[in-house]
Amino acid sequence: MKSKDILDDLPDDPRFIEGIYNYCDRWCERCPFTSRCMLYAMEEGDRDDPEAHDINSEAFWNKLAGIFKQTHEMIATMAAEQGIDLEAMDLKPVKEEKDRKRARSKSNPLSRSAQQYVKLVKEWFDREYPEAEQERDADPTRTDLPLIDFDAQDRASNIQDAIEVIRWYQFQIAVKIMRGLMRDDPEEAGEPEAVRQSDSDGSVKVALIGMERSISAWGKLQELLPEKTAGILPILLHLEQLRRRTEQAFPKAQSFVRPGFDEAPDQFVS
Repeated sequence: MKSKDILDDLPDDPRFIEGIYNYCDRWCERCPFTSRCMLYAMEEGDRDDPEAHDINSEAFWNKLAGIFKQTHEMIATMAAEQGIDLEAMDLKPVKEEKDRKRARSKSNPLSRSAQQYVKLVKEWFDREYPEAEQERDADPTRTDLPLIDFDAQDRASNIQDAIEVIRWYQFQIAVKIMRGLMRDDPEEAGEPEAVRQSDSDGSVKVALIGMERSISAWGKLQELLPEKTAGILPILLHLEQLRRRTEQAFPKAQSFVRPGFDEAPDQFVS
């Protein structure tokens, strides 16, 4: 089916979940809901059946989610050993800010911290893991390995997966946080209480998901590249502090229900 044919049928197609694309991370290649997304159909209509992506993408994220708890415990242990209080940087919640313009600005502490993470990631890759070294580690066929080494192939694939996750969310975390700081609350926008959810919470939830997935990816990278642990751990600490501070500033973000992603199948709005 061609794009024009799809576009003609979109408004009445029951497959699509209404608004699912409003609170996603725009990583279609890794999304388990491409077959339910109208925006994906509009942009990718001439390509292969999107349902082929869904199963593999879900398995990828389930695997990464399993790493998050282990890495989170490692961060807590390391912080305790170094006398770092992950809760120490107490921010005034955004809802208590009297001056909304300040909350919207790039000078907001959350925005600055998120931008600092962007810088830390860039510096780490430039200094400790340049592209030449990445290509070497990601190549399971290099000459210093046996012709068939499945462990090396698996390691190379996992390294590449972790890097892709880190790079994908490197900038998006800051973008979503800043968008959350700039949006109006639903009660101020005049929305009825029955459908009231803060758009800012939805944006920030995407940022929080990006942080959790990035923490998992950094944890996996640290496991695969133990010689680089000293450079990775400060980034993990910074990201964990940012995650906690963001949850403090947006206490309702985690409970925000994103269409499709956070709903049971029988609750889908289409």
